[in-house]
Amino acid sequence: MSDTIDEKDRDILRLLQKDAARSIDALAEAVHLSRNACWRRIKRLEETGVIEARVARLNAKKLGLGLMAIVLLRAADHNPGWLEKFHNAVRRLPEITEAHRMSGDLDYVLRVHVADMEDYDRFYKTLTRLVPLRDISASFVMENLKDSTELPL
Repeated sequence: MSDTIDEKDRDILRLLQKDAARSIDALAEAVHLSRNACWRRIKRLEETGVIEARVARLNAKKLGLGLMAIVLLRAADHNPGWLEKFHNAVRRLPEITEAHRMSGDLDYVLRVHVADMEDYDRFYKTLTRLVPLRDISASFVMENLKDSTELPL
């Protein structure tokens, strides 16, 4: 797919990554295209799955979710039944904002947003009740140096 994306598409994507609420007129003007040509490109990028969604970024701290944890997991098992339980738990728990299956010593890394340590403890107990784990540990983010959804285009 990357070979069908030209520099105008990349310009549009860069702008949308910064502000998905920008109007078609403003986008078209910024990338030097007509309104219709810009709209057609965006529609094509959506239809081909390059643009997966347009969302609002929320401030977790202002919403009472000021503690971010990076949770490192080792699976208790790797059979299909365990995997299904784990995937269901990840989908069920809204505190998990990212979940990644890893290579190497760890099996999974989660990014979790909670209010405080008490809330994390509740999350921990819920997760371990839903799915057996061999090992779980968490590190808590003290300072967020960069948090971006923008891909380098």
